[in-house]
Amino acid sequence: MNRLRVRRMIVKEMRQLFRDPRTKRIIFAAPIIQLLAFGYAVNTDVRDVATIVVDHDRSPESRELVDAFTASGYFRLALRSDRSAEIGAALDRGRAVAAIEIPAGYAVELKAGRGPAVQFLVDGTNSNTATVAQGYAGQIVQDHGARLAARAGLRAGTVDLRTRAWFNPSLESRVYNVPAVVGVIVLMMCLMLTALGIVREREVGTLEQLLVSPLTPGELILGKTVPVAAIAVLQITLVTAVALLWFRIPLTGSIPTLGVAAVLYILSGLSVGLFISTISSTQQEAFLSMYMFILPAIILSGFMFPVDTMPELFQHLTLLNPLRHFLDVVRGIFLKGAGMADVWPSIGTLLVMAVAGLTLATRRFARTL
Repeated sequence: MNRLRVRRMIVKEMRQLFRDPRTKRIIFAAPIIQLLAFGYAVNTDVRDVATIVVDHDRSPESRELVDAFTASGYFRLALRSDRSAEIGAALDRGRAVAAIEIPAGYAVELKAGRGPAVQFLVDGTNSNTATVAQGYAGQIVQDHGARLAARAGLRAGTVDLRTRAWFNPSLESRVYNVPAVVGVIVLMMCLMLTALGIVREREVGTLEQLLVSPLTPGELILGKTVPVAAIAVLQITLVTAVALLWFRIPLTGSIPTLGVAAVLYILSGLSVGLFISTISSTQQEAFLSMYMFILPAIILSGFMFPVDTMPELFQHLTLLNPLRHFLDVVRGIFLKGAGMADVWPSIGTLLVMAVAGLTLATRRFARTL
């Protein structure tokens, strides 16, 4: 392998990438914009749930219960009514997501020491919102009952349960999602710059000109992939800086371990891009092939749905997904303070994927040339 030819090929690729102003925007601006958009949009936190209250008791005690819901910040009083029929109408028409119905005699039952029944309804169209809202409502009622018992001088129970989230104490979904978004963005950029870039040269005819040059297929592949790998490293540095400085995501683990995992992950993504370039003759075909890979990769990575909740067959399929292993590493490093000793199985898997993927993709690319 001639180092001088490879170096000149790399310089040529860098000049070609940065000569086009649109490519510059894609390389530097697009990842940051996508991180900001995904960081704010991919949010499973439930707050200010529109709530209708039907209070048949109209007592200070019933108003105190309603205040406990609204003061939490999770529920927002959208409607008040004294008719139970209004609940169904409000939920059907989307004017409210949750409903609280307090029966007549609530205060009397409460003062008598008997537990009054309060109905809580929630729109189950969005199962995530409904599940989280039900959990919030149960906790609010439990805390309110404990305060009332303490005020009356009664023991609220024999067990004092105090909970605390060990990682991500505030339970913000953004802290969990933003590090994963970094992996998704970098994978998309690796696929796009590698697959579309090579196919574009094949379309315009410049790839044939390179083939008649003294460059060997191995030198050509190396010259094509090294600039993209360098750009991907720069991109992951930029989006990680935005995650730390803008979103205030804690980074408590080993930064060198994150760097090693990122390089292996980038090489795995480049191997997929090379493979796509060998089976595509046009940019449209390469884009469709890239889309057919990236969507299942995101779904089977644990980015949106926990891997443990998937059927056993799909759990095994996720082991072939480099994004799944990188998310395990990046979330462990960001949130749990993990080091190399904690995430070495995932990093070892990424190493195997990078070596095997680049070897197979390089051989197929050379045969295609």
